[in-house]
Amino acid sequence: MSYDEFQRGQMFFDAKDYAEASRILAPIAEGDPGNRAVVELLGRAYFHSAQLSRAEDAFRTLVELDPVNGWAHEALARTLERRGRADEARRHHKLALAMGMEETREIEVSVSAADLVIGA
Repeated sequence: MSYDEFQRGQMFFDAKDYAEASRILAPIAEGDPGNRAVVELLGRAYFHSAQLSRAEDAFRTLVELDPVNGWAHEALARTLERRGRADEARRHHKLALAMGMEETREIEVSVSAADLVIGA
């Protein structure tokens, strides 16, 4: 894995350019499929850019790599919910809660440049 490329993907993620972050991170994850940090960030980038099928795959991989990771189960559950599969998501919510995760239903609000009023 190229640490510089991972950092570049992280930079785009932090800037909320999730589609570009996923484009950068996907080949890194493919080349190092056991790297949990890369798989997690890629899954998050997919989730936030509404690439839900890919997010589901990434979070399933993360759960396989670390089955006792409550955060991974919660991320998979939220992805399944967004895909309209609440019954399947319920199992992962329960596992996450059993692993000490607190249930959150926060809605992320982001501001784009188009929302800013210049000179106000």
